[in-house]
Amino acid sequence: MGAFEEAPHGTTAAEVAARARRRGAVPHEVDASASRGKDAALDAFGRALSFPSWYGRNLDALYDCLTDLSWLPAGEHVLVWPGHRALGGVDRPAYEAVRTVLAEAAQANPRLSVVLTDS
Repeated sequence: MGAFEEAPHGTTAAEVAARARRRGAVPHEVDASASRGKDAALDAFGRALSFPSWYGRNLDALYDCLTDLSWLPAGEHVLVWPGHRALGGVDRPAYEAVRTVLAEAAQANPRLSVVLTDS
């Protein structure tokens, strides 16, 4: 089963990515635009994991893509979301909804791990 975790305070996205590479996983870092609002977050996740053109930019489509990942190479993929709390400051309900989708998708897809970092 995949994992969903909040990295210890002070852990950087680069450190998480390096650990992922050492164990043979492929890291995918979400860019800072994810903090600007729900639509920006959905776009940033899509770019980070190279979602296919049919990605619908909504929470259901995010879950569907995260639990599929068939367009990516075999093996584990680690989605790293630096600065994740910033979205909560802009749109708390969207932040909570996105976190829920990420956690549920990581639980459902053994190829996906999600790590939230402060930076």
